[in-house]
Amino acid sequence: MAMSLTRDEIYQNVELSQRLYNNGVNISEEILRGLDFDSRYLEQIYSQFNMNHVAHTATKLPDSFRAPSGYRFRFCFDPNSREYSIVKDGGVYVLNHRDRGLFEITFEPKPAWYNRETSDGKKMCRVMQYVGRSKFTVSYSNECSLQDKGLDCLFCNINATKKTFGELQGLDMKNPIQIAECVQAAFDEGFKRFFVTGGFIPERREVEYYMDVAEAVREKTGLEIFHGQAVIGAPLDLSVIDKYKEVGYDAISTNMEIWDPNIFKTICPGKEQICGGRDNWVRALEHEVEVFGRGRVRSTFVAGIEPKQSLLEGLEYLISRGVVADPSQWNPNPGSALEGHRAPTAEWYYDLSLKTYALYRKHGITHFNYFETINGEDTVCDYLFNADGDVLPWERELYPALAGAA
Repeated sequence: MAMSLTRDEIYQNVELSQRLYNNGVNISEEILRGLDFDSRYLEQIYSQFNMNHVAHTATKLPDSFRAPSGYRFRFCFDPNSREYSIVKDGGVYVLNHRDRGLFEITFEPKPAWYNRETSDGKKMCRVMQYVGRSKFTVSYSNECSLQDKGLDCLFCNINATKKTFGELQGLDMKNPIQIAECVQAAFDEGFKRFFVTGGFIPERREVEYYMDVAEAVREKTGLEIFHGQAVIGAPLDLSVIDKYKEVGYDAISTNMEIWDPNIFKTICPGKEQICGGRDNWVRALEHEVEVFGRGRVRSTFVAGIEPKQSLLEGLEYLISRGVVADPSQWNPNPGSALEGHRAPTAEWYYDLSLKTYALYRKHGITHFNYFETINGEDTVCDYLFNADGDVLPWERELYPALAGAA
């Protein structure tokens, strides 16, 4: 089905998406209980983080929804939101702004593999999760060992999320065979790319685990180089990075989170003290580009904690060197040390998104580079690339009015 979005509508929806995430969206328990999550709609699975404004366990929550144009919005639940809500009107679901209906919505459908099981009986959706029409992510671990040392990143709620949802959703450590079976199932259904990520574990164990996963995936799929990205911490021995490419990963990610050196030390004490310090994270990313190539390395930043100018300086430094540096919109997550803080305004994030996208264009980062490295799809920058006609080849039929307009 072709998208009916125009360039102007994309920019309007980008701004709205950031307002929805910033303010949260209310929805009644009655509506939630009536949604068919068993066989129809994509549910939120908290394999690492709870990205809502509260921890909600009474009912399942939708992952995302789409406007009539096809634009996809993440669902961020806030039962106290006075700005946005989803209501049911005459059998259809409508997004409201205060008391005014904006448009009818449809909840994102779940792929078939969500209800399949691995050979040892584990539901595949507990091993991997949908993050877009052609991508999925594997969170091998839903805890971070930095907690034991009192060195958690202050914005992170991975351990709190495990405590709240781990047993409820049957989430635990995944073994390489389970992952390989799930990767093959998703590839069989037409998915193109996956990401392997998890909480912080000691460097040696991390390397060994990723090697075992790669071996299992290669054996199951028959692919020597598979379309997978390893999301790792900055190693003290940078030569370790070469091993990830040797075993079949074709992209890599090392997420700095914060650029300013002093704020990095405060907000990410474990990354500072255990991984060689902030400068080693920069060196690791530069070495990753040498190994994997420009546009095949990512670093995510938690945008909204440090000053925008500092963040933009870091983004440009890395983007100019071939790293797809990506600022994620910060939600002061429930259970994190920064719970209860306020994120910047939606206008702040809209401006940051436009400036980040301009840096991609300035330094030659294409939509394909972005697709290959970002653990998500239908993101703000995906839509901004589409608006300029840089539409991915397999999505051109979805954007006939925009494809090739650049």
